[in-house]
Amino acid sequence: MSVSVPELVEGPAAVQVTSVDRVFTAKKNTVTALSDVSLTVAPGEFVSLIGPSGCGKSTLLRLIADLDTPTAGTIEVFGKTARQARIDQEYGIAFQQAGLLPWRTVTANIELPLELHGVGKAARAKRAAELIALVGLSDFAGHFPDQLSGGMQQRVAIARSIAEQPRLLLMDEPFGALDEMTREHMQLELVRITAETGAAVVFVTHSIPEAVFLSDRVVVMSPRPGRIRDIVDVRLGAAADRGEDLREERDFFEAVTKVREALHGAEAPTVGVDLR
Repeated sequence: MSVSVPELVEGPAAVQVTSVDRVFTAKKNTVTALSDVSLTVAPGEFVSLIGPSGCGKSTLLRLIADLDTPTAGTIEVFGKTARQARIDQEYGIAFQQAGLLPWRTVTANIELPLELHGVGKAARAKRAAELIALVGLSDFAGHFPDQLSGGMQQRVAIARSIAEQPRLLLMDEPFGALDEMTREHMQLELVRITAETGAAVVFVTHSIPEAVFLSDRVVVMSPRPGRIRDIVDVRLGAAADRGEDLREERDFFEAVTKVREALHGAEAPTVGVDLR
């Protein structure tokens, strides 16, 4: 299934995946992780990938990031090959584990990608201070990772991923290891950050409510071999206007039900959900 960039968006898509297959071949068996996947993500759009374990969500994200290579098909990021987009730092990436260097402070961890690409000390410090303020950690700039909570560490990881002002964020279950309260808080933080930066986001998750809360569209994938089963148009308002109250609104519950039905391939039960 392929979904086009909205008509009002000019210029190349943030992500263009066309007829992509990914087949892993071992000595005695072959596993088809992805089959004939096509997807377009518009600049500034937030798209979540959801599906059962092993359906190829993370594989697709890795292909977009040029951490792996398709067996067939093509991937472009802002009109460039995935490899060239990586070289040009067109995207930032965040994983489930924050991956912070324990011997570097919050500031030094955020400065790392800038340092690796030759940005001067003063410019690094200024950018890191801006990002630390953006993620609400100004009082912790000199702290080390083991002095931070899990949610704080993820905020540092997100700040590091946008240090070079990428137009695209690739996120692989960045909140999966957090408790529910922290996870919901981080969702609010991510909505705010993406609204301020204007970056497009491709976000892998197992959580239907999380996908609906964050996304403009939710891409529902089938069990392996991974294909796009459906795409649910969410669009519950501008990211800047999404707040905690959204989780209690009828439109939110209806969107959750639509994604659940698409995920299970049949009408999903709504036990315990009051849509009045």
